[in-house]
Amino acid sequence: MSDTIMQKMDGMTYAPVFQGITQQVVAPGTFSFSVIGLDHGHILAMTNGLLEAGATLRWVYDKDRAKAISFCKRFAEGKVAESEEVVLSDRVTTLVVSAIRPDQRCSLGLQVMKVGKDFFVDKPGMLSLADVQSVKELCEKTGRKYIIYFGERIHVEAAVQAQRMIDSGELGKIVSITILAPHRLNKASRPDWFFDPRKNGGILVDIGSHQIEQFLSYSHADSAKVNYSMVANYANPDKPDFMDFGEVSLLSDTGVSGYCRVDWFTPAGLGAWGDGRVFIVGTKATLEIRKYIDVAQSSEGDHLYFVNEKGEHHLQVTGKIGFPFFGELILDCLNRTERAITQRHVLEAMTITLQAQEQAIHIGG
Repeated sequence: MSDTIMQKMDGMTYAPVFQGITQQVVAPGTFSFSVIGLDHGHILAMTNGLLEAGATLRWVYDKDRAKAISFCKRFAEGKVAESEEVVLSDRVTTLVVSAIRPDQRCSLGLQVMKVGKDFFVDKPGMLSLADVQSVKELCEKTGRKYIIYFGERIHVEAAVQAQRMIDSGELGKIVSITILAPHRLNKASRPDWFFDPRKNGGILVDIGSHQIEQFLSYSHADSAKVNYSMVANYANPDKPDFMDFGEVSLLSDTGVSGYCRVDWFTPAGLGAWGDGRVFIVGTKATLEIRKYIDVAQSSEGDHLYFVNEKGEHHLQVTGKIGFPFFGELILDCLNRTERAITQRHVLEAMTITLQAQEQAIHIGG
């Protein structure tokens, strides 16, 4: 089985590679980033995206030196750092990128911003509303960026195309958004911290942060109300604090109704780590995104099915759209702009996510 297929079967190590013409936004050596913390495999995707956009990798640090060495074998331009301080004191490093354990992300991000660098971290980015407030205050004080990798929107070409269609008005006014996000558990390969909500945040924080961020973005909302949320542990009694199912109902400040379902029940027979789908109802058209696979039809992802007054349409956009977020993030760091994503949006997505987790009713199991 090829490395690409293996990654697609395991969401933890899934690292999209753009198959079209890579568009680098800066010359080699113009923008440098370093990595601290390799606890989650999303660091592979985050690094891929930045390198494809022209960034230069400098230092890699993890408390497990063997992990850092292995990472630098994959990304040969990186050099193993002996300590966090090597990275934090490096004048050439503009951006620190991290997939350290979730409960350590906020404290690391605060350190990074205090030394005058921007921070790009895997979701969920923070685990409490107090964390959100600490980040907000330091962002305002220092002018530094604390950006979260919401890969299910920014690192899926069909999701990027959907955003363009919404922004252009092709769907009309958005009325309703439904997001289904099943994931494959691969239980035996998960570290112990993964099953501990004190360290990983619970299912609505871990997976749900992706979906709530998408809902805000697709509904052009500044905020949203949590109507209700629930979580359950249906199939993992040996991990009593773990949540393998969750759902949340939302209402955006733009009047859009939203529903998100997340779970760890992807069957072994599916040819991807999850059959992620988004259903969007607009006043002019309806749209479905099939992100990673078209079940029993195509092993490829990036499908869009939409219907408008002219008829029924199907697009498959792998290699045609790209991942503009990473280039925009680089330019934002250099120019102090907010084209890729705004700080307010990042913090609001996490605020709503954490509210949903805190308010969730525990059922079943």
